[in-house]
Formats: sequence, structure tokens, C-alpha cells
Amino acid sequence: MSSRWAVATPFANPARLSRTTPVAPLPDRPRVRAPREMTHRTERLASRSPLMRDALTLLERLATTDVSVTIVGETGTGKDLCAQLLHERSARAYHPFVVFDCSAVAPTLAESELFGHERGSFTGAVSAHLGAFERAHRGTLFLDEIGEFPLELQPRLLRVLESQKVRRVGGSQEYAADVRVVAATNRDLRRAVASAAFRQDLFFRIAAAVVALPPLRDRLDDLPRLIASLLEDVGRGGLVVTDAALELLRGHPWPGNVRELRNVIASASAFIEGDALEPHHLRLDVG
Repeated sequence: MSSRWAVATPFANPARLSRTTPVAPLPDRPRVRAPREMTHRTERLASRSPLMRDALTLLERLATTDVSVTIVGETGTGKDLCAQLLHERSARAYHPFVVFDCSAVAPTLAESELFGHERGSFTGAVSAHLGAFERAHRGTLFLDEIGEFPLELQPRLLRVLESQKVRRVGGSQEYAADVRVVAATNRDLRRAVASAAFRQDLFFRIAAAVVALPPLRDRLDDLPRLIASLLEDVGRGGLVVTDAALELLRGHPWPGNVRELRNVIASASAFIEGDALEPHHLRLDVG
């Protein structure tokens, strides 16, 4: 694990609501049999790579806590799967898991989408809107691509995280927002802090613990397991991957990581007529 992403600390229903009183404490961590989707996620993340196994061990330990976690890694390494795993293995598992993609929301809409707004707070606000914080109440809020979050809104985000209360745009009342925050980024947030592109106090708040995911090129021993899982996803679970095809895949640099591999396997499955995946089925320019 890269030293620049060392762990910063030791291990340690989306219905419309009107909350002005303290929320009840969370229940004990649920001890239930994992649903099929959780099992499949665990299988997808399973690895023979020491780097990946260290990351998964850390995730398992952090799941039993309520500290804020930031998952770092290149695009396509599975940061979203790890965030869901953290939620599903936590005491908040029976409550919402809400995703807020900081890179997909225009800065002018980010405030309303994250914190909500009251009716009439701006032109077009014909009704009250619950933001991501309220929808994630008592559950987990996944702030994907946190490095893209608008700098001008970062003080307000920090205030909500510290107080666990949110005030909608155009409103005066505060609502409970008891959430566990998991963030993800492919950026070097320490460098962003040094260049004043990201607030240092917010960085310390969301990165109480940091988990770094290795790129696919550093865990090529996992290719057979990943390919088998991806073939199953597209309904071709019985296919055999020839040695020549596997060798070709091992030689690819995988700039898009597991996401790129998923696209390559999905594309190849459309051309296979027999029971084996051969080199000529693979298009390594579609990732």
C-alpha cells in the first residue's frame, strides 16, 4: 500500500421525515445470512494479490466501526463495490445506502441534490426535495469522486458532517442526518489539499481511515477468477478460457482496470459460438 495513502487513524427508509429530536441508537450489527448479491460482491473482490487482500482485511475491520472511510484507487478498480461491502457488513446494513456522484452533478445543482431544498426556495422548486443526506438517514452515504466536489460547498458539507444535521436550501429548520460517510476518489487528495483545491479540515473529516485499491495490472493472478465471474454475469458461465486467450489478457496494460475487463468480456461473449473463449474473440480496444 502506497505510503501517501497510509491509514490516518488506528483501526478503530428514505420517506419524507420531519426530524427535530435525537434519533434512536443504531441496532447491533445484524447477524444474518448474506444475500446473494453480497456473496457475489465478495466473490468479485476476492483476490490472490497481497495488496488487495490487505485492503479487504482493512475493509472488514472498518465495517464494524462507524468511522468515515475514503477509498482511493484508479478508475475501475472497484471502489463502489468496496463501499457497498462496507455498508452491508455494518450495523447500518438495514438502512439506506445512498450514492452521490460528485462528478455527475452540476455545481449549481449539487447543493440542492445533497442537502435538499424547500418549496419555493428557487425558481422551479414547486415542492420540497429531500437531499442525499436525509435519504441516507441512519444508513451510509457514498460520496463518489469526492475530489470533484465544489470547493465553495465544502464548508457546508463539513458542517453537516460535524453536526449530523442538515438544513435544506431555502429553509430554516434542521433535520437529523445520522449517516456514515464513505468517500471514493481517483485523485491524490493530499496534493489537492496542498494546492488549496480541497479543504484540509474536510479531508481529515472524511479520511479518518483510507483504503487503497491496487490497479488490475498489479493483480494479474486474479484474472481467471474475475473472468469466470464476469462470464457468469453475461450468462456464459460454462465457457472455457484458453491458455492463449488468458496470455493475451495478461499482456494488456488495463488502463481501465476491472471495468475495462468487464467490457472486454461482455463484448467477447457476443462472438463466441462454441464453448471456449479464444484470442480472436477478444477486442482489447473496447475497454
